[in-house]
Amino acid sequence: MANLDLRPLSLGELLDRTFTLYRQHFALFVGISAIPHLLVLALNLANTLASTGTATPRQGQLPSTGLMAGGVVVAILGIAIYLIVYLFAQGGTFFAVSEIYLGRTTTIGASLRRMRGKVLKLLGVTILNGLAVGAATILLIIPGIYMLCRLMACVPAALFEDLGPGESLSRSFDLTKNEAGRAFVIWLLYFVLAIVAATLFEFPFSFMAGLAVRQTGSPAQLWTALMHVGNFLGTVLVTPYLTIATAVFYYDLRVRKEAFDLQLMMNAGAAVPAPAPGAPPSLA
Repeated sequence: MANLDLRPLSLGELLDRTFTLYRQHFALFVGISAIPHLLVLALNLANTLASTGTATPRQGQLPSTGLMAGGVVVAILGIAIYLIVYLFAQGGTFFAVSEIYLGRTTTIGASLRRMRGKVLKLLGVTILNGLAVGAATILLIIPGIYMLCRLMACVPAALFEDLGPGESLSRSFDLTKNEAGRAFVIWLLYFVLAIVAATLFEFPFSFMAGLAVRQTGSPAQLWTALMHVGNFLGTVLVTPYLTIATAVFYYDLRVRKEAFDLQLMMNAGAAVPAPAPGAPPSLA
């Protein structure tokens, strides 16, 4: 039986359990988030150093073709690295929370290794999720937010139940029926934490970089580098909250709607018991 008390949670209990898990396993979750994001930090710092000494186009003069092409390549490379980093960190945290829920121990390396062979699937889920939320947002902001909340469980459904992108979104929509309000509060708290982290860790250095941008030499480069470091710290500290909360929310939905706690007792050796009859079958 899992160490955690698996029962239907109120919103306050859900958030309390999220922060309790984060606090008790702080090094684990921050480590999972930090190791992949170091790639992004390294790329940003390298780009900052590479721009040192680069001639700035005069007013009214367009950048050279080579400079523009280089910027496009760096942007594409940055987006690709960010996606891989995001998926590894997100999936690794989900697997770590799952192991803790099942009463097992895990490590940073073990959690990240669980993502081998799952990145493309998770990428498909993320893209389809983004398209669905984006399409709803085009209609109006409120439908977009509603869709974001209803699809909150699609990633853990894909990872724990081995579902494809379309099945994962459908599964999340079924699980979160009448539960969009709790999902909204989780997202709202995440955005508040992200703004606070950016204000504390990134904005001061961004402000100083803006003041020094007209100067030549190192000051602007130094402040920009510190801004990237601040962004790294804020991202690493805040990102685990959302992933842990999403995993706890997913398990709570299954406890409420599929008696997941009873399934867990009957399937003590399974990674994650299959959904109740009528739900998409689990292949985990």
